Amino acid sequence: MEYFGGIDIGSSTAKLVIVDTAGRIVAKALRRSGIDYGKTAEELRAAVCASAGIDRSAFGRIISTGYGRDNVPWADGKMTEIACHGKGAFFLFRRRMTVIDIGAQDSKVIHLDDTGRRTGFKMNRKCAAGTGAFIEEVAHKLALDRAELNGLAERSTRKVELGSFCTVFAATEVIEKIRAGVAVEDIVRGAFSSVAKRIVEMDAVDGMLVTTGGVVAHNPFLAKMLGEAFSTEAFIAPDAQYMGAFGAALLAGETG
Repeated sequence: MEYFGGIDIGSSTAKLVIVDTAGRIVAKALRRSGIDYGKTAEELRAAVCASAGIDRSAFGRIISTGYGRDNVPWADGKMTEIACHGKGAFFLFRRRMTVIDIGAQDSKVIHLDDTGRRTGFKMNRKCAAGTGAFIEEVAHKLALDRAELNGLAERSTRKVELGSFCTVFAATEVIEKIRAGVAVEDIVRGAFSSVAKRIVEMDAVDGMLVTTGGVVAHNPFLAKMLGEAFSTEAFIAPDAQYMGAFGAALLAGETG
């Protein structure tokens, strides 16, 4: 059987997905992107081949995407994250939708019609506001592990506003909240709310709302807050953190 691969080298994590000719995921792997994207890509390829029990020669085509997509010398082609996240999400849901991908360094709002054709998209400005980096900075100031954030936000009983969108000013604001005795869980929820508000400012939702990316994969409460902010239900795509790589693999299958 022939297999197709998609590799997504993000600024924080790198993902590789292998699919068969029917688009079923055969194997997947994730690593921190690190400082040597080429080395990380090679480690991912070795990991998925070992996991699936297949040889590298079984790949029909591999497409790279993400921040470091130019650093995969053995990829057969490259596509934008917008194309790949849209492709992956539509393959799973197959309806008119708005895909919101929250990444470490940027966020994207992608509109697809009921055939999967992209009708528009928006990306955030070159600023950490509305991205995973903003949440990570808040976690750092609160001395929290990222794995703790979702549970804390869910336990929050008080709405707290973080007025600063910039991570630099937000860090100062978090310290002021701590000094004022604001509960940690309320500050975390305030950070989630700040991200959701910034994304709402980017564009409207048309059709089903599907969220992708590692941020919502690890923080489903943020996806719920996004849905509330848009006055609709927000769905988290299966394997949300791998969606870019999955879409790239599907595109590789179409062009292989």
